[in-house]
Amino acid sequence: MSTEPPPGSGQQPPEDDPFRKQPPPGQGSGSPYDPSYGNQPPPYGGGGADPYGGGGADPYGGGSYPTDPLAGMPPLADSGRRTLARIIDMILVGIVVWLVTWAFGVHEYDVGSDGASYAKSLGQSLIAAVLYIGYDTVMLAKSGQTLGKRWLGLRVANLDNGSTPSVQTNLIRAAVLWIPFAFCCACIWTAISGGWSFFDKPYKQGLHDKAAKTVVVSTR
Repeated sequence: MSTEPPPGSGQQPPEDDPFRKQPPPGQGSGSPYDPSYGNQPPPYGGGGADPYGGGGADPYGGGSYPTDPLAGMPPLADSGRRTLARIIDMILVGIVVWLVTWAFGVHEYDVGSDGASYAKSLGQSLIAAVLYIGYDTVMLAKSGQTLGKRWLGLRVANLDNGSTPSVQTNLIRAAVLWIPFAFCCACIWTAISGGWSFFDKPYKQGLHDKAAKTVVVSTR
């Protein structure tokens, strides 16, 4: 077996990085998150062979042993707190949507003019979708937190490494959540997508989390 560390372990995040994965309690130098991992002598007499017949495959390098992606992460967030945080965000952005649509007059409907009513309704939905998606994408790319999540001690993290999701990842996550909400399914879709986390195992993911490969963890 090679004594070189698995890919990526040579560049550890800064010690003060609050979003780095931490090794589970009791995990010593055998942890892939320990800086000395890979510099220890091979177990079982140093022959380099896998005692289980795996041909020396590294269990952390995509070999034969599955690992828990949540190892070293904070605990998964309670689904009830997630729901409350989402409601707070919806109210905050909803106020902005109302103000913008009021300023442009797209909140007004003409009685007896179906064409005008449809156009204004579509315009309001478009504004709502852009603002909701933009809010989630920008806020989560900065810190993994919207205002609602920050107030309730929650954070969105990449499932594979616990880091703050990229802009692209957050855009996918937000689009899956908010495009159906704005254009066709309103609160029904939000309830389904977000409520999925109440029943999902083992990662408590909503449908938008599954699409973006993210989880929501507690920061408290």
